[in-house]
Amino acid sequence: PEWMRNPPPPRSTLGRRLSGLVEATPRLREARRALWRWRDRSRFSERRPAVAAITSFVVVAVVATILVAGTAYLFARLRAGEL
Repeated sequence: PEWMRNPPPPRSTLGRRLSGLVEATPRLREARRALWRWRDRSRFSERRPAVAAITSFVVVAVVATILVAGTAYLFARLRAGEL
């Protein structure tokens, strides 16, 4: 078909215009590439999955314990009529 052989030009959207501006400005282009490199790095949880799992379990257990203890403390104060 004709539309496949000679497609219409891409629409000039705000995103395309901003992308063109970033590519035309050297500092913005470098910043974009640095952001892409940073985003594609390997995460700590990918490098050390066991350490990440144990750490997250401990953090969740501590936070849950604090929340449960705080709730029990508030209920005790409510029952005593101090609150």
